[in-house]
Amino acid sequence: MALVVICGQPCSGKSTAAKCLAEALNESECKQTVRIIDETSFHLDRNQSYANMPSEKNLRGVLRSEVDRSVSKDNIIIVDSLNSIKGYRYELWCLARAAGIRYCVLYCDVGESHCRKWNEERREKGEAAYNDVIFEDLVRRFEKPDRRNRWDSPLFELWAHNDRVERSSIAIVDVVSYLTKKADSKSRDVKILQPTIATQNTRFSAANSLYEMDRATQEVINAIVEAQSQSIGGPLASISIGQGLPNIDISRSVGLPELRRLRRTFIKLTGQTSLSGRPPPSDSNSAKRMFVDYLNRELGTIA
Repeated sequence: MALVVICGQPCSGKSTAAKCLAEALNESECKQTVRIIDETSFHLDRNQSYANMPSEKNLRGVLRSEVDRSVSKDNIIIVDSLNSIKGYRYELWCLARAAGIRYCVLYCDVGESHCRKWNEERREKGEAAYNDVIFEDLVRRFEKPDRRNRWDSPLFELWAHNDRVERSSIAIVDVVSYLTKKADSKSRDVKILQPTIATQNTRFSAANSLYEMDRATQEVINAIVEAQSQSIGGPLASISIGQGLPNIDISRSVGLPELRRLRRTFIKLTGQTSLSGRPPPSDSNSAKRMFVDYLNRELGTIA
């Protein structure tokens, strides 16, 4: 039903805000399942995750993939992380648009001095904290959300250094109201993102279907090439590619260029069909079955 992106400087109260928001939603009339996705869900250490750019990129990829798998119209996903890069928030917004759900950003607006103080207090208590080098780097690179950007809107601001972060905080109450408000023709202040062809194609690739299709079709091509090489110009019998899968029936030698052309056309046609019809195959056997049927039909061996 919704995707909530929580962002803010390191040690700005984001995790506390995420917990309070989840509790407030569970206590409301919301019937959807509420889930928080954060670094601790994957046992990721904050200093190691932000030690260098490859590690940080990997962290964002892990969280984004989990969001992509989790967003639906049956739950509310809260992403509790820095989410400090506007390009990354745009990617999350695209996932929400592709799923056709509500989206909002909860910004923990806390000054650097307060964040630095809270980080030091956590370190003194032996709690999870950033080391000074990483903390200063993250503070310097933080890109503040702007409500004029569609991927930062609607934007709810929470000032944790002035007020205690709790379920009754104004920003938390406003987010709950926005997420649970009934949307109809009269609701102009509730935005339900609508999927487009571009975002549907993105989800198709992100869901790993394209990878499975590419790998499965290549395995079929390899099986044909190997069978033809073993026949040494002789007649070909049916080529088996696995139990429960149809055989490849070709009565003539088919060159690799032709096979590659057929493979490219098949992948293109399947991708185009998925945008307006049934989704593409998400597992290897389904992709192989479809490709073999396509080859048998194109090579004219099916009556």
